[in-house]
Amino acid sequence: QVQVVESGGGLVQAGGSLRLSCEASGRTFINYAMGWFRQAPGKEREFVAAIGWNGGRIEYADSVKGRFTISRANGKNVVYLQMNSLKPEDTAVYFCAAGKTGNRQDDYLYWGRGTQVTVSS
Repeated sequence: QVQVVESGGGLVQAGGSLRLSCEASGRTFINYAMGWFRQAPGKEREFVAAIGWNGGRIEYADSVKGRFTISRANGKNVVYLQMNSLKPEDTAVYFCAAGKTGNRQDDYLYWGRGTQVTVSS
């Protein structure tokens, strides 16, 4: 089993940057793909980015391509989401998840509680 905890959220102005971190417990971290999802107020949770167990098979939502970068450090059991050129529409609670690679929520078994990202205009 894997437990994940997100951090790094906050308030930033449009055009700014944030880096989210997701720390995972458990020795089996390396066995899992990791994904980031987000949920804006009044909207359903949506896929943001995913990365395979070895750092390959990276995938992004069209809305964040070219602005967000996902990476992982298996030796530290951490996955990152570097977010640049942030827009007000990026405002959401961001969730980290561990599971099979892919962009579907059903592909992921273990979820964190989320970290709030607010982008002001």
